[in-house]
Amino acid sequence: MTRAKAATIAAALFAFVLGACGGDDEESSDTGAGTETATEKVVVQGDSGTFNAANIYEKAAPGVVTVLSIFGETSNPLGGGAGQGSGFVISGDGEIITNAHVVTSGGTGNGGGRLKPARKVFVEFSDRNRLEAEIVGFDADADVALIKIDPDDLDLHVLEVSDRNDYAVGESVAAIGSPFGEEQSLSLGIISATERSIQSLSQFTVDNAIQTDASINPGNSGGPLLDSDGKVIGINQQIETNSGSNSGVGFAIPASAIRYSLDQLREDGSVDYAYLGVTTQAVWPQLADHLGLDTETGALISEVVPDGPADDAGLEEADDQETFQGAPIRTGGDLIVAVDGHRLQSESDLAELISRQRPGQTVTLEILRDGGSEEVEVELEPRPERVNQG
Repeated sequence: MTRAKAATIAAALFAFVLGACGGDDEESSDTGAGTETATEKVVVQGDSGTFNAANIYEKAAPGVVTVLSIFGETSNPLGGGAGQGSGFVISGDGEIITNAHVVTSGGTGNGGGRLKPARKVFVEFSDRNRLEAEIVGFDADADVALIKIDPDDLDLHVLEVSDRNDYAVGESVAAIGSPFGEEQSLSLGIISATERSIQSLSQFTVDNAIQTDASINPGNSGGPLLDSDGKVIGINQQIETNSGSNSGVGFAIPASAIRYSLDQLREDGSVDYAYLGVTTQAVWPQLADHLGLDTETGALISEVVPDGPADDAGLEEADDQETFQGAPIRTGGDLIVAVDGHRLQSESDLAELISRQRPGQTVTLEILRDGGSEEVEVELEPRPERVNQG
């Protein structure tokens, strides 16, 4: 990704910088060797339940690749219009996962501009073999891309995407990638927070993202975040920084989002998300007590998108505003407390539960309105490219 794109995204996110943005330009050529394809399943176990970083690196690093994307049309693409990130092999068929922003240009966190695929994408392995890759598809909402190489003549090392949905703060993790072009670099840290919301390449956010203090720098984007078993629990995506480099706070797309995107990208190269059509505010115990709500958590509707699914179902938005504990709060709207019987423990739970549905499905929302509890059925629609709010 180019420096110009990095500047655009940084402005949209205030101090957020996508990990692959502004990566050094790298040479791109197509080479290969010639034997039979073999696949090795990476399953790493720590010694006696401990976090064995050396073991994880030895087994997982061969499955981590450098991704080189060429956007310009010049005879010397290394002179400009090229970007660099990381990725990891997920199947013996040559499938590789990376970030969408590593292999596309255009678009911003505010939904401005359609993403354009790179003109050429190359994948470089730890043994310096470099092959051209096809972009199978990308998911701007989750910042996930699936690319594919011809697996012939390669001994592929496959990384396993974890089936976990929950992660513990304090859990040890490892990140492998190509920060500043330094391929196969390992950094260690812990999960420093969970359930973060981070900006994607569209108008929507990625929910339940993993925050880590493992060093993530430009070029790490698209690389794996690994747990103590060597399984991929996230894709390293962005850092929060005032300097443009690692400041101790990095973010990864969670494995649940990878799995959701991957199924659809394999099927038709694109991903559809369900859409409710509301803007909400978090509720916490003190606010709930202040507003006289019969719950301590939930998602308080501040805006309903005109002619969206929530509007069609009759959900009501805020009609007043007040200041509570120094923050503006829009009040008077419905409070969503459960989706299909799943109680909301945080505001991000609503986005997570809706985004894992498919367009056309109907969900039952439990809401609090005028001191009483009601159930409202909403037929979800596909997410629009842009949202025009009233």
